[in-house]
Formats: sequence, C-alpha cells, structure tokens
Amino acid sequence: MATYRIEGEDWPSDHPQLQDVLRKAYERKLRPACLCLPPFPAMYLVQYQGRILAKRMPNTGGHHASTCESYEPPAELSGLGQVLGSAIQENVDDGQVLLKFDFSLKKLGAKTAPEPSGVVADSVKTESSKLTLLATLHYLWDQAGFTRWSPAMENKRHWGVVRKYLLEAAADKATKSEPLSDILFIPESFQAERKEAIAQARRVFMSRFAAQNKSARKLMLMIGEVKDMGAARYGYKITLKHLPDCALFLDEKSFNRFTKRYALELGLWTSVENSHLMAIATVSVDAAGVCHLEEIALMPVTERWIPFENADERALLDKLSTSGRRFTKGLRYNLGTHKPLAVAVLQDTAPKPTALYISHGVPDYQTELQELIRDSELASWIWDPNTQALDALPA
Repeated sequence: MATYRIEGEDWPSDHPQLQDVLRKAYERKLRPACLCLPPFPAMYLVQYQGRILAKRMPNTGGHHASTCESYEPPAELSGLGQVLGSAIQENVDDGQVLLKFDFSLKKLGAKTAPEPSGVVADSVKTESSKLTLLATLHYLWDQAGFTRWSPAMENKRHWGVVRKYLLEAAADKATKSEPLSDILFIPESFQAERKEAIAQARRVFMSRFAAQNKSARKLMLMIGEVKDMGAARYGYKITLKHLPDCALFLDEKSFNRFTKRYALELGLWTSVENSHLMAIATVSVDAAGVCHLEEIALMPVTERWIPFENADERALLDKLSTSGRRFTKGLRYNLGTHKPLAVAVLQDTAPKPTALYISHGVPDYQTELQELIRDSELASWIWDPNTQALDALPA
C-alpha cells in the first residue's frame, strides 16, 4: 500500500479522505511525494472518470522501492528504453502522454489487404522510433499493471478487470490528433441481462467510424481476446470473446498471410492450456456496420494474463507464479527477437531486484546479453533451458 506526503501530511492510499486531498492538490498543481524510499520520489496527478490518480514521474520507476506499486524495472532491460521519450512522450504539466504510431488510423483510397503487425524480420519496422501495433499493446498492458505479479493477485484477474485497467491506462494517452480513448474499443464482459444495452453502446461507438465516403475512412483501435477464426460466407473472419455477434472480416489471401505470420503465437495458444490470445487491431467499419480487419498483432498471455513469447518464457513465468514470487515481466515493444532482454525482474530479492534472463546459445545473442548484464545495476540470473533444469531460482 502506497503512502503519499502532501504539504507535510502523510496519507495512506486507502485513507477515506485521500480523494478529497488529491483533488485539492490537483487543482493547485501540487506534487505528492511517495514515501516508499528516501529521498521520496515526486508523483504527478491526473483525472480519470471523476477520480484523481497519482502517477510516477517520467523515468523515475527505479527511484521507488521494489515493493512499491510505482516501481518499474530499468527501461533499458526491456524494449521500453528504445521508445521512451520518442514514441512515448510524457507531459507532467497536463498529465497527458503523447503516443506516436507507425501504423495508420486512417484508410485512404480503395481497400487493400490487411497487414500483420508486430515483431517481424524487417529491422526498420521492428526497431522503429514509433510504436508498432504490438508495441502499443505492450505499453498499455504494462501501464495497466498486467506485467506485474505478486501472490496477492492469484485468482483476481478476469476479463472485467483487464478491460477496466486497460481503459484506465488509455485515459491520459493521446495521438497527435485526438485522445486515445476516443478511438479505442474494448468489448465489455457479456451479461445476458444487459445484452441489448451492451450491443447498443457498441453500435453508438462504432457509428463514428462508419464509412461516409470511399476516399478516406477513419479506423478504430480494438483490443480483445481471440475466441476463434475460420471461414466465413465470403472470405474469413476472426471472432473475439465478448463480441460474438461482431466478427472481424478479411479475405483469403490476408487470412493465409496472417496465419503464417502468427504461426508461433497461434501454436502457443492452442498448446498451452488455459492461456489467452490477445489481439490488437485497426478496424474499419463499412456503411452497413460490418467490421473489416486492416492491421493486426497477437500476444499470448498465461492464465494469469502475463505475456509470454515462447514455451521457455511460459515455463519460467509459471515457476515464478507458483513459487509465490513477486516480479515484473519484461516486454519487447519494438525490439527485434534477435536482441536480448530481461524476461522478468524479481522484486523480492535482497539487497536489490534481480533481472532474469533466458540464454539461447547463439554467439551474438550471448555477447549482447553479457553486455546488458554488465551495464545493469541489478543482480542477474541466467537460465539455459537446453542444459539446466528450472529449479534453483534466486533466493
């Protein structure tokens, strides 16, 4: 539980009067101090749905205690360091975060086949100074807190919780032309008694994107969990959970390219029991209200909603979770798959957090991994799945 110091008084985060105190501080543009670790890092305040939220100042995640909810592992250990300050620009004066995308939110001219998006072989694409679709999902997932894990979170994550915190994470984010929340659609959990109300709210939101002319169409950004995919009456479709009556349509050529590009992610989803497959996509809406897929990226997550890239990462994350460890998962963002990163950072080791790495045996990868470890202030631990059993975690 966090405690904030505001004008000399200390306020625990669960204090019943904290919201009133934060609102006055917000109106006066004061900076609360988080009392987790001297010299007590400053926070800034933002407003969301009538509430005032305290957020860490840019690039100060490492200044907080590893047990603090505002702690963040060093950005250079993941792909965040590559895009922070360029594709992600935080303005603490107005509480807004400007995001720069390398994908389009407008469709010009005739409809063309959708492109898969995310970490691909093209180094220009994967190491762009702007956010790919996958990197955008990584950032929102990270901001929503679903890269973090502690034993107290067991059995407390479900789609309603995921949706709530993703929307909260998007609330203070904006593109160069509009707030992110104006274009972001995340389906609600299905409730039989609210079926019509949920469908009507969706229709109202999507009506803003319905094609008015063929020369320029505004796209919406959609995040959801994949339920199934396959042939439609004409072409193919991808269906998201909680959105069974509003599939995303694409043609055969695009579907084949999609399944080829995401063969690994689809394989992990089908083979890892209780895993979820998250999708982020740009979507156009035609005059009839039908949704068409323009660009898409996929991200497998464990049953605890923690992202993983491969079977080795999943094994390590499950081991950490079932061992009652407290950690933060590192995400790749735009970083190419040939680049090393800390798979996770253990926050319950002393005297400082420990970065966990998986070795792949490739010489260039090993060289860069050693450089990453050498330049880091954190303790390190390396697991080679080809030669070591996954048993002795850092104490």
